Amino acid sequence: MTMVIIAALIFIAVYAIIITDKLDRTVVALAGAALMIIIGILDQEEAFRAIDFNTLGLLISMMVIVFITQRTGVFEYLAIKTCKISKGEPWIILALMALLTAVASAFLDNVTTILLMLPITIGVTKELKMNPIPFIISEIFASNVGGTATLIGDPPNIMIGGKTGLGFMDFIQNDAPVIIPVLIVTIIVFVLVYRKKLHTKPQYKAKIMAMDENECIKDKVLLTKCLIVMGLTVTGFVLHGMFGLESSTIAIAGAVMLLLISKVKIEHILKEVEWKTIFFFAGLFMLVGGIEKVGILDMIAKGVIDLTGGNMLMTVIAILWVSAIASAFIDNIPFVATMIPLIQALGALGITDLGPLWWALSLGACLGGNGTIIGASANVVASGMAEKEGHKITFGRYFKVAFPVMLLTVAMCTVYLIVFYLI
Repeated sequence: MTMVIIAALIFIAVYAIIITDKLDRTVVALAGAALMIIIGILDQEEAFRAIDFNTLGLLISMMVIVFITQRTGVFEYLAIKTCKISKGEPWIILALMALLTAVASAFLDNVTTILLMLPITIGVTKELKMNPIPFIISEIFASNVGGTATLIGDPPNIMIGGKTGLGFMDFIQNDAPVIIPVLIVTIIVFVLVYRKKLHTKPQYKAKIMAMDENECIKDKVLLTKCLIVMGLTVTGFVLHGMFGLESSTIAIAGAVMLLLISKVKIEHILKEVEWKTIFFFAGLFMLVGGIEKVGILDMIAKGVIDLTGGNMLMTVIAILWVSAIASAFIDNIPFVATMIPLIQALGALGITDLGPLWWALSLGACLGGNGTIIGASANVVASGMAEKEGHKITFGRYFKVAFPVMLLTVAMCTVYLIVFYLI
């Protein structure tokens, strides 16, 4: 019990310091992870096993692909094209960017989508002389919403599908119907929340409209190579289950292929990788590994099941909301890994239809990640990229806008699950 208390205190202390933004969050996460090892909650092997190298490999590889693609000028091309479609109107740009992010996240993973969209967003806002943070926060949210709709859009869905045999169309049929209205509502909410900041001067709009986007493309040959590799990589993500390969393996293969055919020097690309974000994840994974080892996640999950007493309605609602709140503060991957066998155990206790429970877990874990700036991989990557460009998104600034919207999306999912599965 002593180790349980110590692990909980370290975890809470790390999050409290991160929330205050007084110290660098990467340093704080690594310090907390080191304490877990020094005190003996985790040994060194357990600490490194807790790191999800599949996630880190995916992140690093997609960063390499995106940063090589960035050299072609295609992001500047898309930035100008988007502005022209919207006639330079900021609120339309925000809505279009969020919509594009959500759709892309359903068929890519949400981290890859953020890596692709943020350079476009920063380019657009620079030309319009606007603060990019409202656009970035909207896109972070949209990436997690869109990723919830499909099997491959978000890691919790991949885990649930792998353990249950649920396929791509199962997620489309059961998650997508509620995700579409959730996306529409969230885009409207963000436009309303930021409406006072979504203004720019007519001369900046005119300047954008006068630009020739075709002049932005600096290297058509390299762009062709990048598009081919990205197409193959996305296809690999969709089909990776058929080949028995992890998504990180597909991404690494794509990154290596592009490095070979682009002839860009690897040392130049590696300097651009968001290593600060990568090490933050490593520390966070070890922290979560510590509280998982002492049984805290297991206690939370079992507490949910015990609290509902086996009542189907209460169990579905509890799984949805606990998954959402927990995923806002704890990485959703270990939480989902803990919940899957517990839900399967309910089948052995007599619950014949586990479908609503799986959709509750999927919706709660994926959408809950929107609650804080460290709640999902896409959030952390986006904030890291924004900070590198001089636009720091603090925990509090993100939380006060995103957490209430996250609660609204989960409330919509609650109604959906009750109406379509429980009545």
